[in-house]
Amino acid sequence: MVDARTPYPVRVDAASEPSTSRGLWLVKWLLLIPHFVVLLLLWVAFCVVSLIAFVAILITGRYPRPLFDFNVGVLRWTWRVNYYGYGALGTDRYPPFTLAEVADYPAHLDVPYPEKLSRGLVLVKWWLLALPHYIVLSILVGGGLWAGTRATDSGDWNTGAGAGGLLGLLVLIAAIVLLFTGRYPRSLYDFVLGINRWSLRVGAYAGLMTDRYPPFRLDQGGIDPATGPVGPTPPSPTGPSAAERPDQTAATG
Repeated sequence: MVDARTPYPVRVDAASEPSTSRGLWLVKWLLLIPHFVVLLLLWVAFCVVSLIAFVAILITGRYPRPLFDFNVGVLRWTWRVNYYGYGALGTDRYPPFTLAEVADYPAHLDVPYPEKLSRGLVLVKWWLLALPHYIVLSILVGGGLWAGTRATDSGDWNTGAGAGGLLGLLVLIAAIVLLFTGRYPRSLYDFVLGINRWSLRVGAYAGLMTDRYPPFRLDQGGIDPATGPVGPTPPSPTGPSAAERPDQTAATG
């Protein structure tokens, strides 16, 4: 049995930016159209790759490494777009068009390659075992039964993040606060990160990338409790971010 204190293998980190524009979020939907088009194609490929991986794991107990790296890249790209866009509004830096890890971008995701996966679990974990998580995330991320069906089909929780549910409400509140104050409340930021982290863990589990069952908890803040951050160490969540300091507010606009 895995110790509850053992870090979960899906690591999701984020670093808050020193300043956040008050009004840029109003047009991010337009700026992100190229990413949405690419992600639509990538998630179609993700589903096909996951089906091939399902057969490979069932027969060999191994996830073919090139397929694994591709699907991790899709999750990583999705997380960067959602961190910039309406899944978090965590940065004003435009996300790069790449599946690879970008060390200096403020959103990071990594899943270590599993040398061996259970041939039996692959039959049930993506629909039956993950069902309780789908129910919880349908409330946190939104979409109700539609979200559960979509997650079962593709493991994609985050391309619709911010479209509804608690996450969408929290991001809307953050956007309004940004518009009037130029600050992103730290407690709100931490909670939004926790919801995204939960959904990405479930997405990787449903995508057959790990046999470790996702924990039912919100690991809030930018630093994932996994051993060692993926990218540069984010600011400590114990104090206000630079975006919340009065001297930064005047610089936003």
